[in-house]
Amino acid sequence: MDLHQAMQVFVAVVDAGSLTTAGQRLEMSTTMVGNHLRALEQRLGLPLLNRTTRRQSLTPFGAQYHARCVDILGQIDAAERLAEDAQASPGGTLRITATPAFGAEALMPRLPDYLALQPAVQVDVVLTDRLVDLVDEGFDAALRLGTLNTPRLVARRLRDYGLSLCASPDYLARRGEPQQPQDLAAHDCLVFTYPAGTEWRWTEQQWRFAAPDGGEVAVPVRGPVSVNHAQALRRAALAGLGLAMLPEVMVADDVAQGRLRPLLQPYALPRRPMHLLYAPERQRSPKLQGFIAFALRAFGGGAGVEG
Repeated sequence: MDLHQAMQVFVAVVDAGSLTTAGQRLEMSTTMVGNHLRALEQRLGLPLLNRTTRRQSLTPFGAQYHARCVDILGQIDAAERLAEDAQASPGGTLRITATPAFGAEALMPRLPDYLALQPAVQVDVVLTDRLVDLVDEGFDAALRLGTLNTPRLVARRLRDYGLSLCASPDYLARRGEPQQPQDLAAHDCLVFTYPAGTEWRWTEQQWRFAAPDGGEVAVPVRGPVSVNHAQALRRAALAGLGLAMLPEVMVADDVAQGRLRPLLQPYALPRRPMHLLYAPERQRSPKLQGFIAFALRAFGGGAGVEG
């Protein structure tokens, strides 16, 4: 027996005054209405209605039970309306994870655009290079670099993540400017230390460039400093310690203001694929739908890829 439906039938019978009229309102046969009432009384072990050939009336217990049913059904309706309102109006907390450099330099400056459209949403951003489990750790979305291995997630392609080889004017004044990748052997190259197992660990030993003729050039690099934090690597480059390969989004202002100078521009640097990831069962959430639309506008998008 469906207890919720049986309560609805019982209340409808009391309100209508007869099984027949209640059945018409519920689009249910009189026999089916009677079956629901009998099943409910059997479950409760007490009669709800006094029935005669001419009229029906509530038993003392039936009157008390009717009042409780009205209250319970009202609360259920209110809860359903709450869910409908939540679907229609974004609110609550949106949990996002991103890599530290992209999150700090690209995502955070653009978040006001998202919050202006979703003022009732609070955004909890976790910046980490660790590959978090979105579902198990309660995240709504991730902005992730590199090769994907996400069979449970939807992946939306964003603009590739670009790098810039640069150095401070002070360093270049002392050591000269490299004209081709092979010149890096005579320079101090500041290296970003990637975590063990990452697909980009090779950059600690050599830097690769795409030559103007379409070939690839791989150059061994060495220098006085290696560090596992992109902002620390940027600070080292600004201090004149050497050449650094840094995210374009991180050094854009430095290049514009002349604090860093881009190098070897005819040679293309490696670019990393970037995706917005989210669980398919969460994409109906208005706050996540809004964030998906925002991220595709802000950071470029392509066709969705089921990952």
